Amino acid sequence: MTKVLAIDTSTSRTSVAIIEADTILFSGFLAGATAHGPSLPALVQEALAVSGVDEVVVGMGPGPFTGLRVGIAFAQSFALARDIPVRGVCSLDAIAAQINEKDFIVTVDARRKEVYWARYTDGVRVGDPAVNFPTDIVGAPIHADLFPDMQSLVKLPGNITEPIYLRRPDAVATVDR
Repeated sequence: MTKVLAIDTSTSRTSVAIIEADTILFSGFLAGATAHGPSLPALVQEALAVSGVDEVVVGMGPGPFTGLRVGIAFAQSFALARDIPVRGVCSLDAIAAQINEKDFIVTVDARRKEVYWARYTDGVRVGDPAVNFPTDIVGAPIHADLFPDMQSLVKLPGNITEPIYLRRPDAVATVDR
């Protein structure tokens, strides 16, 4: 059986799990929207004390640039160093998998008073994720303040190869100032 290291840094949590089939061998998270850098290696080290892994699955967002970059770069480097496969999955899809409704919207904090969101019908995402002010999102029940379910992250098909960035970075090059 394949043991999968699941990583998600798309929200204010750094989440790590090791999952084999339907069994969670390790699950942990640390809160802190700006603490992904130190939190991720600590959680992975703790996880690897429980079990080795054969594959990596990483949440590709949408999410803030720095948080996503930390998780994705770590996952890709880890997999490359161990010569194991890595798959990318939409983090909102792993949140939506927890909800049993016909039609709904999932949102996560995007900072700047905005949210990342996607709409789902029968558990399947309708359209691409977006970023808007919460008051601009209407049309279905909204589920907020949830985090990606790591078992769902592992079970979802993963073919996303680029981070899901929905807005430009805050940083501005000196030449553009």
